[in-house]
Parts: sequence; structure tokens; C-alpha cells
Amino acid sequence: MNQESLDRANAFLSVVASRTEPGEISPVTPAEVGKELGFGPPLVAARAVRALVSRKRIEQIPGDGYRLLDPRPVAPGEPESVIRPRRPRKKKTRSGEGGAAANGSRSEDVTYGEFGREVVDRVIDLGREVGELRGNLKSTREEARDAREAKADAERRAVELGARVRELEARAEMAESNLRTLLATARGAGRGDDAPVAANEMEAILGVLKGDGGAPA
Repeated sequence: MNQESLDRANAFLSVVASRTEPGEISPVTPAEVGKELGFGPPLVAARAVRALVSRKRIEQIPGDGYRLLDPRPVAPGEPESVIRPRRPRKKKTRSGEGGAAANGSRSEDVTYGEFGREVVDRVIDLGREVGELRGNLKSTREEARDAREAKADAERRAVELGARVRELEARAEMAESNLRTLLATARGAGRGDDAPVAANEMEAILGVLKGDGGAPA
């Protein structure tokens, strides 16, 4: 911790100690103390609080605020306190094994600063993952919208093609009916099935087949 941060932390502690007895919860919030001292952004006061918490001068009480533990100013070069995680009890071992286990536990102790940096890194990673998930969700929504539009277009084309097929079927039935009528007229009453058809009658039949809609003369 540099000299500027040390001075801010001690100034913060001095204000809290002037209004709070050791062991009691401070009646003022860190934001109010930072505003009174003219720290500016709330982040400056938060850093001072973190420095005091890591050096066991104050303690955070969830939902109540901060409790004053030690009103003594922080000395230059004073190290942070370590966080010793709880470990399950182990069976008694020989002295050599116990000493090795104790050395191993001390090597795993971490400071408040290291713990805070780990939390910040984890929050950054989670934020990055959330951003990626939001991007994937947006792409999925766009793909689903395109699929719905393509489905609606395909259904519309299917309806149009169905109507066109029905129209062609109706025209084919009409042409077949006209053709039967023309053949019956061309043969005439009393004509046999093998009787030849006249040229003008054949032209009328061809006109119906071509779609001219002509009627027999």
C-alpha cells in the first residue's frame, strides 16, 4: 500500500474511531465518511475500507454495517491479515508428518488482497461468459425469425400453386367436355364411328384444343 492510500485509510479510521467505541458498529456509512473527507469517487472510500478490513481494523457485518475492531492507525509496511480456510479434522499423526501438514497449510494461506483479486477476475470471466451467451441468444433469435419468414413464404407459394393447379384442372375438364361435344357434333346423327371428319369440323376441334374456345359451325 502506497503512502497516499495509507493516509486515506488512517483518515477514514480516525473518523470512524471518533464516533464509535471498539466492538461497536459504526453509525456512519463508508460513503458518508468518504464524502466528509472529500475522497471523491466512492471507489476511493471502498479501497480504504478494504485496506482496513484486511488489516483487522474494522469488520464488515452483513446487513448492519462495519464494526470497529482496533482504532490504532495502520503502520507503514503493515502486512495484510491472512484468510485461513477451515479444514476437516485429521487423525493424529507422527510429529514429522504433522509438521509437514502444518507447513502445507501455511503455504495455502491467502491474503485479503489476493482473495479480492481472485473475486474480481472471476466476476470479469462471468461477465465475458454472459456477453457471449447474449450474443448467441441474439443470433438464435435472428435465425428463428428467418426460419419463420421462410416457412410463411413457402406456405404462401404452396397456396398459390394449389390454386393454379385447380385452375388448370378445371380448364382441362372444360377442354375435354368441349372436345367430346365437338366430336359428337362432327359425327352427326346417323354417322358411324368410322366416318371421316370434315375439314372445317377438324379445324374447330383443333381450335378448341389450342384454347381458342371456338364452337362447332
